[in-house]
Amino acid sequence: MTSPFTNLTSTSTLCTDRMCIFYAVMNTLIFIFGCAGNGLVIWIAGFRMKKSVITTWYLSLAVSDFIFCCTLPFGVVQKVKDDWIFGSFMCKFRYFIKFLNMYSSIFVLVIISVDRCVLVMFPVWAQNKRTIRKASVILLLIWIISAVLSTPAVIFRKLKYEKTTRCSNNITDTESHIATAACRFVFGFVIPLFVIISSYVIIIWKLKSNQMTKTKKPFKIMTALIATFLICWLPFHTFAFLDIKYKNLEWVKIGKGIGISVANANSCLNPFLYAFMGKDFAKHCYKLLSKIENAIEEETPNKEQDSPVVTGESKLLSL
Repeated sequence: MTSPFTNLTSTSTLCTDRMCIFYAVMNTLIFIFGCAGNGLVIWIAGFRMKKSVITTWYLSLAVSDFIFCCTLPFGVVQKVKDDWIFGSFMCKFRYFIKFLNMYSSIFVLVIISVDRCVLVMFPVWAQNKRTIRKASVILLLIWIISAVLSTPAVIFRKLKYEKTTRCSNNITDTESHIATAACRFVFGFVIPLFVIISSYVIIIWKLKSNQMTKTKKPFKIMTALIATFLICWLPFHTFAFLDIKYKNLEWVKIGKGIGISVANANSCLNPFLYAFMGKDFAKHCYKLLSKIENAIEEETPNKEQDSPVVTGESKLLSL
């Protein structure tokens, strides 16, 4: 009886080159830590903590990252075997989830930035109008828009039968390739970055003008999350454009592979940022669960405070 691994071990395309090993090892680690970390965030934010607007945002981020991490083993198997063995549906589904994760993650970060901006500018209105139900509706719209923007992955991703089966883009003309890359870059990077920076400029200006700087924990967490997202996805977008004209160059192929792996890494980093940005992590690093909870918890307003404006802005800083 032939072993199912016979073809893998006998083929000349066995994963032995450095890029293949790098991709396989890195994405395996992302899968392990991403599923574990995001699973913990889903459990804590979804079941242990009191429901709030901010935990709703972070729960959506964790769900998106968890789903994506679950699809990574398919890519690892394809890279190691140099053969796609999972059929046409999974070929399309895997890349659809990849871009669904990209769009939904950055859109949620945009909403969190705008949400904090509104809390600073209109604290009393925000306390009365900012509800979990409205946050859930906004998240539903975000996921729908993200799904629509991810449809090119379904349309253009197809199986190619050569010496082996490949799950690859089937874009034949340069115009469509440019349009697809430009759409992802504009809607998944440029516009969100502009909105986030604008929101943070307003927040910094408002807080400095009112000297409301009791704690910087939430600001540090969001800054870290956004910076991590941008750093992880910028190489991907850069080499996506270079791949249009220079796809046969070896350094572009290497850069594209690294860019994809670094972009995938974003999905496993958020839970660790929640923990490391919490209070006194160096002193209490073994309390991982409580640190994740502390980092994303939304505290209730202090009823003893006299000024409603101060209460609103203090609530922002305690998020």
